[in-house]
Amino acid sequence: MRADDALLRQPIGTDWEEVGFGVNKGVVQGLLREKLGFDGIVCTDWGLISDAEIFGETHQARAWGLESLTELQRAARVLDAGCDQFGGEDRTDLIIELVESGLVPETRLDQSLRRLLREKFVLGLFDAPYVDADLADETVGRADFVEAGARAQRRSLTVLTNSGGRLPVAGRPKLYVENVTADVAMEYAEVVTDPGQADLAVLRLSTPYEQRTNRFESFFHSGTLEFTPEELEPILDLLERVPTVVCVNLERAAVIPEIAERAAALVADYGADDAALLDVVFGRTRPEGRLPFELPRSMEAVRASRPDVPDDTENPLFPHGAGLTL
Repeated sequence: MRADDALLRQPIGTDWEEVGFGVNKGVVQGLLREKLGFDGIVCTDWGLISDAEIFGETHQARAWGLESLTELQRAARVLDAGCDQFGGEDRTDLIIELVESGLVPETRLDQSLRRLLREKFVLGLFDAPYVDADLADETVGRADFVEAGARAQRRSLTVLTNSGGRLPVAGRPKLYVENVTADVAMEYAEVVTDPGQADLAVLRLSTPYEQRTNRFESFFHSGTLEFTPEELEPILDLLERVPTVVCVNLERAAVIPEIAERAAALVADYGADDAALLDVVFGRTRPEGRLPFELPRSMEAVRASRPDVPDDTENPLFPHGAGLTL
């Protein structure tokens, strides 16, 4: 199999037909259903059949390997492959035409309908189809649920470095914060607005990504995993001026060797709020998190790795499962 982007869309250089997985009978019906015994619902990737307009921009159908086929033919291939749902499509007219023309027997639709309806019955949607509004009001935002969520946030925080045992921080130091709500930080320390006056700084960062011109694609952070030199410069400047706890939100992996080397402590979060982070920094709770994936040492290592194998970069900065317990 060739290690390039095509591998993420369709099998290349295998015994399977070189078409997208959502229309690939050898993969869905042959491998998944017959060989592995899966009898549940299969939904295709989004937009395999029809071009779509999203935010005023035209997005061509991602009919990988079947670009020359008509929409009707693509829809027939999805059903023949063994899929049950057409991701991101609303072309019911194509399904009706396939059945009325005899290209697809009605019994084939019955197979998918049984799978879909079975799950609805298992979930009890036909036994209790309506929401109990009073019960919903009592349940949503319930105090014990909120507390369980807060505990999970704190436990998930992953301490990757702790230079000189700086964490947990004692007392109420003069604290400079960036991307942390000052009102929350005031509960832990004396907040100052000049890093030159601070004993410690706490900096929260988003994972690096590349801006896209496509409006829809811009919602899905992608591209390089490292900060640009322009983005990195003010971060490293702060780390040189004052001991800094850096918390990186790992919505995706990041290449941050310069930050890891210079930070007083490096913490990873996966959606924790400021109070959860500061509880860990100031020792009010113990972090227990471990990395769910490795953090590569460089983009060169990322490019040299296999795209279909997890944790495959050479000499990662932090391996999968890394994390300290204070």
